[in-house]
Amino acid sequence: MITEKKFLFNNEQETMQYAKSLAKVIPQDIIIYLKGDLGAGKTTFVRGFLQGAGFNQAVRSPTYTIVEPYEELKIPVYHFDLYRLANPEELEYIGIRDFIAKQGICFFEWPEKGLGILPPADLTINFFVQDDKREVHIEYNIKKIPEL
Repeated sequence: MITEKKFLFNNEQETMQYAKSLAKVIPQDIIIYLKGDLGAGKTTFVRGFLQGAGFNQAVRSPTYTIVEPYEELKIPVYHFDLYRLANPEELEYIGIRDFIAKQGICFFEWPEKGLGILPPADLTINFFVQDDKREVHIEYNIKKIPEL
């Protein structure tokens, strides 16, 4: 069963605080899609999530590297940014199936660029910019994530 929740965040700190709280309830072995325009808050959300998971170092955007792994965490996190992919098959060259097969959490920014290769999302977070605020719509499989 798919459930949807909506939030309005007034600033970056509120976005990060919510992401930190999600890090406490998200199970391992989950696929998360992050959708929204450039600058909508996708990487900021991942940064907050990683802080909530105990990562205390700088978080880089994987725009050029495509993936940033955080395997030293209790539950490994893999942050993908597919914006620069020209073709979904490029994911095969980086070993996407190996990352997905690991027991961890995979965040995918710009998941539409990986259509046909990526598995379906367990959680989709849509970011919308409204002035200086962020409206966030979250859709999730309640069987896999009972409570958000």
